[in-house]
Amino acid sequence: MALETVLLAVGPNDADRIDALGEAVVNIAGPAGADVVVAHVFTDDEYETVVDRLEFEAVAEADPDEVADRHSTVRELRERLSEAAVDTAVRGSVGDHGDEIVALANDVEADLVVVGGRKRSPTGKAVFGSVAQEVMLSAPCPVTFVRGDE
Repeated sequence: MALETVLLAVGPNDADRIDALGEAVVNIAGPAGADVVVAHVFTDDEYETVVDRLEFEAVAEADPDEVADRHSTVRELRERLSEAAVDTAVRGSVGDHGDEIVALANDVEADLVVVGGRKRSPTGKAVFGSVAQEVMLSAPCPVTFVRGDE
């Protein structure tokens, strides 16, 4: 199986995992020459807040891809990937995080999905975060879980 497209899924809690996510994706996509789609999924409430903060005219007029592209986490990841000569595109989506990541993986025909998460307590280690777990169980391709340092 050739690795042509990697979907890097980020959300509101990934700002503190940029280093780990960027390094993992560069190490995977770089040698394979794969394109990376940086995807930011927003819940309805998150989307309204971000659209307001980014000073779009109205929520109805904002395009999720453009909103995602202007998000600081996405911009920083794209900059790091670009410095490593990894081609990127951006996709934005609004809805349930897990469902939308899986839908985007299907849309872009991803060969791999990369998601971030946090360290868990000893009792929590039996289960990943709900979004990461849903993506791992439902994605149409392999999933790489990147744990942050927090």
